[in-house]
Amino acid sequence: MKSQAITIYCLMLYLATECSHPRSKTHIKDLNNTSRFSVAAPFIPLHIVDYQAPEPIESVAQVIQMNCPLDYACIIDVVKSSEATSGNIAFIVKLLKNISTHLSDNVTQEKMKSYFKVANHILDKAVIPNWAFIPDKNAGSDLLQSVNWFARRFRIQNELEHITDELFIQTKGLHINHNTSERSFSFSMNVSNTTEGILGMIEVPRQELWKLPPNASEAIGIAFPTLGAVLKEAHLQNASLPRQVNGLVVSVILPERLKQILFTFEKINKSRNTRAQCVGWHSRKRRWDENVCETTLDTASKVKCWCNYTNVLMSFSILMSPMSVDNKVLDYITCIGLSVSILSLIVCLIIEATVWSRVVVTEISYMRHVCIVNIAVSLLTANVWFILGSNFNKKAQNYNWCVVVTFFSHFFYLSLFFWMLFQALLIVYGLLVVFRRMMKSCMMAIGFAIGYGCPLVIAVTTVAITVPGKGYMRHGACWLNWDNTKALLAFAIPALLIVAVNLVVVLVVAVNTQRPSIGSSRSQDVAIIIRISKNVATLTPLLGLTWGFGIATLIEGTSLIFHIIFALLNAFQGFFILLFGTIIDHKIRDALRMRMSSPKGRSKAAEEESEGLRSSGWHHAGGATSSEDRTGNS
Repeated sequence: MKSQAITIYCLMLYLATECSHPRSKTHIKDLNNTSRFSVAAPFIPLHIVDYQAPEPIESVAQVIQMNCPLDYACIIDVVKSSEATSGNIAFIVKLLKNISTHLSDNVTQEKMKSYFKVANHILDKAVIPNWAFIPDKNAGSDLLQSVNWFARRFRIQNELEHITDELFIQTKGLHINHNTSERSFSFSMNVSNTTEGILGMIEVPRQELWKLPPNASEAIGIAFPTLGAVLKEAHLQNASLPRQVNGLVVSVILPERLKQILFTFEKINKSRNTRAQCVGWHSRKRRWDENVCETTLDTASKVKCWCNYTNVLMSFSILMSPMSVDNKVLDYITCIGLSVSILSLIVCLIIEATVWSRVVVTEISYMRHVCIVNIAVSLLTANVWFILGSNFNKKAQNYNWCVVVTFFSHFFYLSLFFWMLFQALLIVYGLLVVFRRMMKSCMMAIGFAIGYGCPLVIAVTTVAITVPGKGYMRHGACWLNWDNTKALLAFAIPALLIVAVNLVVVLVVAVNTQRPSIGSSRSQDVAIIIRISKNVATLTPLLGLTWGFGIATLIEGTSLIFHIIFALLNAFQGFFILLFGTIIDHKIRDALRMRMSSPKGRSKAAEEESEGLRSSGWHHAGGATSSEDRTGNS
């Protein structure tokens, strides 16, 4: 007993002095100032006043091996009675790491319990704030890796075994083989800001168990309710915005043949719009890896994750999605805006159908209204898919269905832009090229190739490249991924390039309208510029600003005002297309007015336009009426 008391004092004295004075002598008179582990002090004989603290930390493990080799219990009381300062926490982490490295040859349940009691002491929710003062930011990662490594050396004796059951670390194990049905174990643990237990479940799928040999193998699960708060990511791009863990951290130790596993996490923060991101802790990179997990279910209270398991990816959890913006204002804006947008697009299509025969009297006017109709159809269909995706997200996530929603949303939003590009190219062609040699069928083929062919190629290519690596969609939303694969660039780059091309088109038109050869009079030039400006009002400010703000919302920490502006502009695009593409056009208004007043008569404007076409406009080059017909309707 006397010898054991001396060795424990040596160990505890080293614990107290290693972090600040690893090579100094420590005297009894300094004990109150330097030692926080004073529980063994009353048993210390006087002749060890001049004890020299051991320098290498391995000697501490050797002390434990000599005095309590069967259960490592000789340090539990001393550690638990110590003050959990940042220095002591750091040393205990090093001690546990050393034990898992040098004293894990024959890990019994007694050793597991002692080891986890020590770990539980520094994972107490009251101690967690002290971790912030530890200089080594890898301490949390070291602790997790040490616990996993130590548990890996444990051998299960019973079919289902509750190995340890501490408040802040639980361990369970079970036997598995290729004939075993689907096996699982669950955890329920208290987290600092909750009164009820947070649940976590590990499931080994049946198809994975088929990979095992007939003889029994082992599966061990470890759950931590507070460890997520002290896992500091290395090389995080924005250190001021750490990613918050929103569930238990769960480790698994499986046979090497098993590569995939299913987790169910209960959310700590159950806010309505809090999205989850399934992740695995990469022990070498010391950071959360989103690429190893797929979110198969995301509801308000729980998340299911399908994750890949390797020797460097043994611990898993869920993060609060950094892109989630929890604000009812955005919901109201989106709901009202989409309703107005869809109604406006339907009205736009009805108006086009009503006045079609009165406004498509030339090839270029025909193609202009084909563009407007397809722009409205593309945006209307994209909005419908957006609504389907949004309502689906609020309930649950099915991966395959979400891929379909994302693909069609991507395709039809791109179609909107490419039809606007074709409209701009049509304006240039009407000004600079003689149209009489191009048949209407040829123009239609070019229009549909650009309007739907190009978006289809981009959308299919994006799916083919990103879906195999599970990088097509954002976590928690049926839309293109940004965080991992930057798949969203397959939409943003074409859209913004089209906006830039349309700006160049406007400049080209403005320059060419200054030349006398384009029109017969200055008034015709002014009319052309005015009509082109109406297209610019739709093409450039609306689309450029909308998706400019959309890209800004992807930046972490972006102000809420950017999200609100983007939601406003995006939701009311249909109304703007109705306004700038249809209502402002005085010929459409005249045709609609005449149609409403005399459905069977021809409008005066249409008659004049047809007369101009027959006399000199479309089949003769250089005429003033021809120039106006070719540009005025565009």
